[in-house]
Amino acid sequence: MKINPKLGIDQLLFGMKQKDVVALYGKPDKQFNDEDQNVIYLYNTKMVRITFYSEEELKLGYLICSNPDLELNGKKVIGKKINELKQDLKDKSFTEWEHEDFDSLENHFNEANWLIFQTEFNHVVKVELGAIINNKDEFDWQFNSK
Repeated sequence: MKINPKLGIDQLLFGMKQKDVVALYGKPDKQFNDEDQNVIYLYNTKMVRITFYSEEELKLGYLICSNPDLELNGKKVIGKKINELKQDLKDKSFTEWEHEDFDSLENHFNEANWLIFQTEFNHVVKVELGAIINNKDEFDWQFNSK
């Protein structure tokens, strides 16, 4: 599975509707609504959580993935030491990182690509990727649903 910064993960593109995702991946293993009434799909074998934003006509707006085959720029991400990963990405527009610490977990956030690497014990355990908001303060949807 490939991380496509600003676009999505694998064949999933920001802006897809539920029917578009089901056409690619089939029915989700689990579906529920979060506290904001966003629709969440979980796919166990893909190890991905897909969020469809309720306030955006239920368009795919956020992805969380911990699939061990996840790659960015041709390199595996899950299990990699965060400092090595950041070094590998330095020349690819991933230069600024915000850091948050939550006990044993840490988030490394790159706002330009709306990308979070979550680490535990200095190794990446999860990746979060969100749709980009453009300079008009609107989501920059990558998929035009029919």
